[in-house]
Amino acid sequence: MMLTTELINKVVGAALLEDAPNGDVTSEHLIPADATAVAELAAREPGTFSGAQVFIAAFQLTNPSIKVEMKINDGEKFEKGQQLAVITGPARAVLTAERIGLNFVQRMSGIATLTAQYVAKVAGTKAAILDTRKTTPNLRAFERQAVFDGGGRNHRFSLSDQVMAKDNHLAVLTRGGKDLTTELRRVRGELPAGIKLEVEVDRLEQIPAVLAAGVDIIMLDNFNVEDLKKGVELINGKCVVEASGGVNLDTVGEIAKTGVDVISVGALTHSARALDLGLDIKID
Repeated sequence: MMLTTELINKVVGAALLEDAPNGDVTSEHLIPADATAVAELAAREPGTFSGAQVFIAAFQLTNPSIKVEMKINDGEKFEKGQQLAVITGPARAVLTAERIGLNFVQRMSGIATLTAQYVAKVAGTKAAILDTRKTTPNLRAFERQAVFDGGGRNHRFSLSDQVMAKDNHLAVLTRGGKDLTTELRRVRGELPAGIKLEVEVDRLEQIPAVLAAGVDIIMLDNFNVEDLKKGVELINGKCVVEASGGVNLDTVGEIAKTGVDVISVGALTHSARALDLGLDIKID
């Protein structure tokens, strides 16, 4: 995870600027300058919360005098109607920050809630739920924090963090009839310390050559449940086994029971819907 205060301020600040590049003309003309507001962040449906610091930043970057009191922590579950935060401060600024604060916390809580549903489906197995790089551009750290808050784990953050050889990489690597095991061993030997080597396979017969190279992780891509079981048996604990492809809430439980170590799910970030959270404001 790389969701730092510096990154939060940078991204949230850019969002606020996008939303009000020349000020909030609605609030400035309709709301008295001396009016104060008390607002409540409330849940309109149950879920798992994520994005507290991001939510706070939306208001305090708009006006540092705004106070945000969180009533819930990241990773905690909540019920419909539950109070999640109380915001107090200048009414104009509270109204200006409202949509940006909601956009972030609704999105992050939606991801956390979906992740928690996947994690619940694999309870009782050793499988962990992982995210992927299928994230919104420039919001990866926010969305991956939400996955973590939902009980999931984070895969490689970027292309710089881990070698993941997929089918197209392997086709180039073995061009001209080069031996796959030999080439993967060469790659393994050239990698800096701490950089893991993962290889994707889409057929059982690919596993022995990859396994012989001493890789760290083998991804079984779009395997059916029976072939996943056979793949786990073939690998026999010699490296981490990752399942990917065809994973949804209906299938993830059976996939987990095959004995795989991790299950990567792109849907956590690319298909999660924003959760219905609302901000009710009273102005004095």
